Amino acid sequence: MVGNVSRASIISDRRITGLSPDVIAELVTDVGPLWHERHQARLASRARKRAVGAGAKHRLVFVDRLLATLVHLRHGVTHDVLACWFGVDRSTITRAIGEVRPLLAQRGCTVTAGVRLRTLAEVVEYLGVTGETGIVDGTEIRVRRPAVGRKDRDKFISGKSKQNAVKAMVLTDGDGRVLFCSPTTPGSCADITHARQLGLVRLLSDGPAVEILADAGYQGLGAQTGGRVVTPPHRKFKKNAPDWYEELHERQRKAHSSRRIRVEHGIAHLKNWRALARHLGHREHTSDTVQAIAGLLSQQQAADLISTQQS
Repeated sequence: MVGNVSRASIISDRRITGLSPDVIAELVTDVGPLWHERHQARLASRARKRAVGAGAKHRLVFVDRLLATLVHLRHGVTHDVLACWFGVDRSTITRAIGEVRPLLAQRGCTVTAGVRLRTLAEVVEYLGVTGETGIVDGTEIRVRRPAVGRKDRDKFISGKSKQNAVKAMVLTDGDGRVLFCSPTTPGSCADITHARQLGLVRLLSDGPAVEILADAGYQGLGAQTGGRVVTPPHRKFKKNAPDWYEELHERQRKAHSSRRIRVEHGIAHLKNWRALARHLGHREHTSDTVQAIAGLLSQQQAADLISTQQS
């Protein structure tokens, strides 16, 4: 395992994990007990010849497991390299990341200190209470192509990028802070279909009066949600449009684009975490990966906002 000096260097340098020391300390306090509880439950769930807690101790303590997971998510470092860095076997790193990543994914997105949004319903309720405008968009993450002969091999091919990808729906506030990131779906799924599958139409139709800005990929949701989803204006003239209409349509389109550009900034911050630039692991882990990174990013954004307000 790494020494105290190396561990302190990792924690103190935000370039390594993407998180400040205060945020990492909060993660240790919040996630540590959950990991320990799951570990003890797993030990007690099978027949044993020795008491729980007997035998060899972990060479990789929880703090190091958390740091290894953060470095992997932030920079896409391979398990072999992390194993050399932390002085353990590669399988230990793989097991550690597999244990910590789901715990990070379940935490949801942090809005303020102690307030987290874990579901889309909670996000819609939060926007209704605060009166803020939400911005929604889909983002794609490249993945490995399924093996030849595997069922539904072509469902991961994105019609937009013509690559094998999975898709997630991201919802931010008007300042681009991440409020929600959905589980992933195969890249062949359209943005509007994914939103319907997540229940966005039902939540907006039956919920509070909120405003959600979206791009042209969500056109049609406005009519289904009573105007709560606002998309770019439809083009009424496909050919031989009058000059005055071209000017009006372009002005309306730019005005809408300038309002929803913040979600693109939020997605860009997510993609700064190399694990989302291209996912090279199992596709089954992409949902946990993207939701874990969204939760970590939102917690750091909330911490930076509090720090700015206090200074």
